[in-house]
Amino acid sequence: MSLTLATLIPGLLMLAFGAALFSGRATVTASLKAFPRSTTAAVVLFGGGAIWFLYKVWHLPESDFGQYRVILAIVFGAIAVLSFKYVPDFLAVRGLAVLILLSASPLLDAAYMHYDQPQRLFMVSLVYLCIALAIYLGASPYRLRDLFEWLFRAPGRVRVLGAVFAGYGLLLTIVAFTY
Repeated sequence: MSLTLATLIPGLLMLAFGAALFSGRATVTASLKAFPRSTTAAVVLFGGGAIWFLYKVWHLPESDFGQYRVILAIVFGAIAVLSFKYVPDFLAVRGLAVLILLSASPLLDAAYMHYDQPQRLFMVSLVYLCIALAIYLGASPYRLRDLFEWLFRAPGRVRVLGAVFAGYGLLLTIVAFTY
């Protein structure tokens, strides 16, 4: 992945999410409030994260437990399937955390060794912040529900957060074309 694409993708995602938050529509509010316990979001996000993770496990080299990849794939696949039955609460949040952690690697790899382009740090800083947030929410997924409750208690907070996201997304989109 090129550094331009690695910066453009998070920029456009943040711009779209920020614009949705800034719009203040009732559908956005209802969707975000329902997200942490949404079964559909859990199937899409956690299922997608599990498939991506199992793909990475299946393609492990010999030096990284590659000789056990079949056993690891079976064990982790069973854990993923059983998670829907035994721990369905906040599975969408955990799935989002998994996808964030898995997607961080290609983004950071694209920026690796590009020291001559300091504007890459706008993207890299965002990715590291998202990694920390994903680890925190993966361990305590109910905190996202609490954040949404606090956020939607006052309508001005949502618009400010939406403006911040959209502004940073626009900055990343512009930076993507400066490499």
